Amino acid sequence: MTDQPDRALSFGSVAEAYDRGRPTYPREAAAWLVGDEPVVVLEVGAGTGKLTEALLALGHEVHATDPDDAMLARLRARLPDVPTSVASAERLPAADASYDVVVAGQAFHWFDHERALPEIARVLRPGGRLALVWNERDERIPWVKRLGAIIGSQEQATDPTETIAASGRFGEVERTTFKHWQVIDRESVQDLVVSRSNVATLDHDARQAKLAEVLAFYDDYGRGMDGMQLPYDASCFRATTADRPEGASGAPTDATDAGSTPTATGGEPAGTDDVLLIDFR
Repeated sequence: MTDQPDRALSFGSVAEAYDRGRPTYPREAAAWLVGDEPVVVLEVGAGTGKLTEALLALGHEVHATDPDDAMLARLRARLPDVPTSVASAERLPAADASYDVVVAGQAFHWFDHERALPEIARVLRPGGRLALVWNERDERIPWVKRLGAIIGSQEQATDPTETIAASGRFGEVERTTFKHWQVIDRESVQDLVVSRSNVATLDHDARQAKLAEVLAFYDDYGRGMDGMQLPYDASCFRATTADRPEGASGAPTDATDAGSTPTATGGEPAGTDDVLLIDFR
């Protein structure tokens, strides 16, 4: 996709809306991905810290990275003790075999997989884990499907199993799904829409037209101040590093390589037409 780079880096301009409007991740999803016992985690594409917060609540030690410093600024404001680095998945600020888990929420589809997967494998300890999660709207519910048709689905996850397997760096991919709900109202639904890359990259007039369309939908079918429960499936995937020949390693990260240099802050240095208004559980 020729416009992917622009969209991948479009979130910083709408970081506050992203932080207010995007759903969090359920605790049980975070535990399945990373485990219940505290481990050292490198989070890639951490954004404003939605997943970071869930990992910290489980007792994990997290180093958060993202290529957009404006997104990380929101994370730092909420979680000032978390070390952060401005870095991409293709050039991770970490030594070989230095993390137990590398995790990414709502981000893996933006990576250059041919470069990122060897790099992720490089920084994982033997037996380490790659863990991925996407929040996906449950569009089996008619009103949610109608909302999705307005918002667009450019950021919906694709199953990463084949991509991970093709890298040869990881074992079998496990997957599971956790159901959860986000309460949205007339204000937060606008933040949700603005935070999407296909809307964030629109010009002002086109963006306002999209918001007007969403508000007309909400005013017709919403519940005003009471809000609506927007259902999500947290689709989770995990895979353990494959055995490597002794002495083998992924490509090392070299600060002299082309591309932006990782920058660390806050911690260690960088190294149908029917409408359902209620979704019953």
